[in-house]
Amino acid sequence: MRKILMYRWKAYNYKDVKYTFEALGYEVEEVYQDLLNYDVDEAFAERLKSIIKGDSYEFLFTVNYFPLISNVCQEMRLLYVCWSCDNPLISLYHQSVFNSVNRIFLFDLTGVEEFKGMGVEHVYHLPLAVDTNRLDYLFANSKDDSLYENEISFVGSLYEKNSYDKMEFTLPDYLRGYFEATMEAQKDLHGINIIDRMLTPEILAELSNYFELEKSEDSLSDLNLIFSVTTLGFKIAQKQRRSILIELSKHHDVSIYTNSNVKDLINVNYRGSVDYWSEMPKVFRGSKINLNMTIPNIKSGVPLRIYDILGAGGFCISNFQAELPMFFENEKHLVWYYNQQDLMDKVKYYLAHDTQRSHIAREGYEYVRANCTYQQRINDMLDIIKAI
Repeated sequence: MRKILMYRWKAYNYKDVKYTFEALGYEVEEVYQDLLNYDVDEAFAERLKSIIKGDSYEFLFTVNYFPLISNVCQEMRLLYVCWSCDNPLISLYHQSVFNSVNRIFLFDLTGVEEFKGMGVEHVYHLPLAVDTNRLDYLFANSKDDSLYENEISFVGSLYEKNSYDKMEFTLPDYLRGYFEATMEAQKDLHGINIIDRMLTPEILAELSNYFELEKSEDSLSDLNLIFSVTTLGFKIAQKQRRSILIELSKHHDVSIYTNSNVKDLINVNYRGSVDYWSEMPKVFRGSKINLNMTIPNIKSGVPLRIYDILGAGGFCISNFQAELPMFFENEKHLVWYYNQQDLMDKVKYYLAHDTQRSHIAREGYEYVRANCTYQQRINDMLDIIKAI
């Protein structure tokens, strides 16, 4: 039997990936350890080398990319395969990305083109997936579905704990005003990212006086990347999501499932947090409309939430993403919007058209069940690896 080594961590889709490898005939051995650092952890590196020496593996696999693991695999001459579920991966901006043993699969095509442009040889586009068989089994054995019924729901973070809020008032008035204007402009632009263009060399030079850039010796990340992703990206997501939920709640019954603080969202029903495996799919199936609001850090790709909604048989309204038309048909599999007013109009329309909404949800489910399974995606991955 073919054998692979998997590093286990808290990625939502880790179990689906593992079970798929096993269904394809692989024996999966797991290794787990909380990493002190994605870049350097000598104790874990030595442990990993010992495990690799002790058996014969076809490759080591991770969800997302870990420089430390890539470097160990390079030293041990073991193929390292990873598949991203987040974007951008700050950990990818590292000298190890050029290691010859890497086979890097990204769900965001923008990232693929960027790393190819940097000279990374083995980086490929692989969209995300959903296990409809697992979800069908969950619903067949569920007796509390009525507890998760909503008119409109959103499952996700509001990013109220973001680093921009912590540093905002350390900035001079000019920079603070500039970033506020940038975020307001970006807030209602869906599928278009203007942050990189707004972070000009002059602005970055000024910002460097107030923002401490912490990175390892082998990191390829810079102030533009770190600030746009970890600071502005999360703050913009907060602004977008809060604005949409507040506006919708003025006219409709809106529920949110989150760990975030929602005390000031007076008209939004706070439903607590839900377990990804056992509860979240019931929210998606039980809600008339499920919202997907993609964080701006995902520049073109289709996020996991969309696959999860459709795989549960839910009706999804999402902000536009450049890759959506590559895989889905608008108003057939799901519905996408281009700005906040467009969203408001479409929510009102589809709440008033139950039959049409249910038909789109069914078409979306059938589509992902036939075309977006983990088995299909991982077979595509394996075909690419074998062809090299």
